[in-house]
Amino acid sequence: MVFADHAEVTIRSGKGGDGHVSFHREKYVAAGGPDGGDGGKGGDVIFEVDKGMSTLQNFRYKRKFAAENGEEGGGNRRHGKSGKDLILKVPEGTVIFEANSHQVITDMSGENLRFTALPGGKGGKGNWHYATSTMQIPQYAEPGGDAIEVQIAMELKCIADVGLVGYPNVGKSTLISRVTNARPKIADYHFTTLEPNLGVVDLDDAPGFIMADIPGLIEGAAEGVGLGHDFLRHIERTKVLIHVVDAASTEERDPVEDIAKIDHELVSYNADMSKRPQVIAANKLDVLSEDERDTVIKKIRDRYESGETRVFPISAATGEGLNELLYYVSELVLKHKDEGARFEQEYFPEYHVSPKEPYSVSYDSKNKEYVIEGPRIEKMLGYTNLNSEKGFLFFQKFIKDNGIDAELRNLGIQDGDTVRMYGHYFDYYR
Repeated sequence: MVFADHAEVTIRSGKGGDGHVSFHREKYVAAGGPDGGDGGKGGDVIFEVDKGMSTLQNFRYKRKFAAENGEEGGGNRRHGKSGKDLILKVPEGTVIFEANSHQVITDMSGENLRFTALPGGKGGKGNWHYATSTMQIPQYAEPGGDAIEVQIAMELKCIADVGLVGYPNVGKSTLISRVTNARPKIADYHFTTLEPNLGVVDLDDAPGFIMADIPGLIEGAAEGVGLGHDFLRHIERTKVLIHVVDAASTEERDPVEDIAKIDHELVSYNADMSKRPQVIAANKLDVLSEDERDTVIKKIRDRYESGETRVFPISAATGEGLNELLYYVSELVLKHKDEGARFEQEYFPEYHVSPKEPYSVSYDSKNKEYVIEGPRIEKMLGYTNLNSEKGFLFFQKFIKDNGIDAELRNLGIQDGDTVRMYGHYFDYYR
């Protein structure tokens, strides 16, 4: 089976059912009143974490997923049946993007175990809602709300505290098999590991952690050479990196240069990787003499050891030096426990795809406040977390892109004036 950690599919919510136009019919009653029922709500598209899943294999062959449409209302005020929600199960750690912009829709990790990505269209009102003293036989009803369709890309990014990185065949698989319950394939050729292996490190008198053996990187990985992007995406969540290097140069590579080249690939892929705590595990000491060990370890330490970055001489094959390495890494994980990458929402399908709804901008002279109202504003507030930095930046962009800022200025707003939106108050500054 091919390990599937990336998939592109199209998802579509259900259309709301149309409201119904009908009139009450009863024996001996010449003309009954309007009794057309409301349409049913369209089904939502919901993502849900299944902790038993480890790949995106289910999305490999089917490329379009749709929730059910709501049914049309019926006579005698019968309400149309709501469409069934579509629940898509994904592994923990799946990040869902809008395919074209690659903006984040949701990150299915941490406490985010269930997420409504696309709401179904609301059901339309039947004609009985429109009866008035002057319009007693309304011949119209409200159509159901539109479905929303979005092409998405899904990427599985491993949930691990510690990531092992390094060139192929430097001993990462041997290391993780010795210190965790993971049982990766191990052989003496490149790319034995073609998928991440996760294992739990248990320590006496110290917090354990989850370790991921990331497949071996090569030069050009950040540009997508080989399986570069497929491998690199799995290190983005890790709190600490262990860079495993072949200190014995068994493949005639310089370990000091190896570290520099892999660091370059990491930073080229994601500049934040330069801020990630890194530990260097100088492996394969068992094939070196004492003098050779001292020489190569001093060379690596002189070049790279500083701050939290420490060099640990080890032999994954014999177990030498592993306790010192693991206990130090445990300290780093605990110190940086809140720093694992989480991806905040950047793309809001309801705003980006749904038909634009009206809004109004006015000045309340009594309270000396500028007021922004309307369905479009209310909906935006419903899916935007104004308490997060990205949410507030999205709100500011929304105000500017939709011409609201220009309208406020046309009304004479000045820096420091108050803006009110459905219970939210802001001081205006350009």
